[in-house]
Amino acid sequence: MKDFMMIFIGADYQQLGLSPDELQGRMGKWFAWGQKMEAQGILKGGEALVPNVKRVIGKDRTVSDGPFADIKEIVGGYYTVSAESAEAVVAIAQDYPDYDLGGTVEIREIMVFDQ
Repeated sequence: MKDFMMIFIGADYQQLGLSPDELQGRMGKWFAWGQKMEAQGILKGGEALVPNVKRVIGKDRTVSDGPFADIKEIVGGYYTVSAESAEAVVAIAQDYPDYDLGGTVEIREIMVFDQ
């Protein structure tokens, strides 16, 4: 088994103007998906991220604060999962709750270094 990060990219729920009931329903879908992966023994962890961003850029280490107006999508969170291959994670990602909002799942294998 290998470890993979599923990075969730999409719109900020607050900017979409979802009602409290819509937010509750959306969170229910997220919890159900997480519980499904936990029951399968593949979910290793994950977190949701707030939309505010700090960037440290370049050799002068210039700091800028976000969210940035030119960014329409944000990294909203991630899960770390164990799977045989990236293709297996693509299958896991079929249940991602935010496809209907134009969301994206980026799948990256976690690199393991020999020490």
